[in-house]
Amino acid sequence: MDNNKEWSIRPATEADWPGIWEIFRDVISHGDTYTYAPDFTQDQAKDIWIRNNCHGYVVKHGDKIVGTFTIRTNKPGFGNHIANAGYMVHKDYRGRGIAQDMCRYSLKEAKKLGYTAMQFNFVVASNKPAVELWQKMGFKIVGTVPKAFRHATLGYTDVHIMHRFLDDITV
Repeated sequence: MDNNKEWSIRPATEADWPGIWEIFRDVISHGDTYTYAPDFTQDQAKDIWIRNNCHGYVVKHGDKIVGTFTIRTNKPGFGNHIANAGYMVHKDYRGRGIAQDMCRYSLKEAKKLGYTAMQFNFVVASNKPAVELWQKMGFKIVGTVPKAFRHATLGYTDVHIMHRFLDDITV
């Protein structure tokens, strides 16, 4: 983490949940980037973000949580060497480099956790800022699933599967 930044990143605690939920709830309410339905509950969100062997993190600006991400095993068993992650930034803090810092941090954390690669299974193709950022961070589009996402305003939209190895990451 760049010490000149206005924010810091650390593992999430139970006390962080209200701030995480505020961001999570807002992001999924738009129906344009994640598959979670608007009626997705807090309990369901906790299960996929900070419980069940998920490693949740927060980005703090002062006392405010302005971003959050999770690292988890992409698939159990013989696929458990590949990490998966999800990232969300508070609406008032987008465009400041927080997502890039979260991704950089998560790649290092994933390697520390023993993963050899990271894969995003469902990157909505119309989410151009995310696709471009992940490519900048070394991810390659390894597949595209046609019309796999029901975008709230664009209708059926393609999704990308994106992947990168962690062998060049220094921890």
